[in-house]
Amino acid sequence: MSQRYLQVTYRKGQPLAAYLYLPRKIGDKSVRSVKCGDGLVLDYAVDGRPIGLEISVPRSTTLESLNRALASAQIEPLSAEEIQPLLAAA
Repeated sequence: MSQRYLQVTYRKGQPLAAYLYLPRKIGDKSVRSVKCGDGLVLDYAVDGRPIGLEISVPRSTTLESLNRALASAQIEPLSAEEIQPLLAAA
């Protein structure tokens, strides 16, 4: 996967969790996770590349908090358009 994308999981019509998939190679798996804010955890591949961002509290997550987490791993910030599914779920 060469592009990042956001997946939101729902239970009974309410957002339960979300995951921002970052560019990754086929077969990449998370071998290390680092908490980087309230309800945000960056997942890293074996070679140290960030491959995803876990969002455990999607209803209270902001664009600013997501971009701070991404900046901590030197990843380009998200636009409001990219997180529209998350904002719509909240």
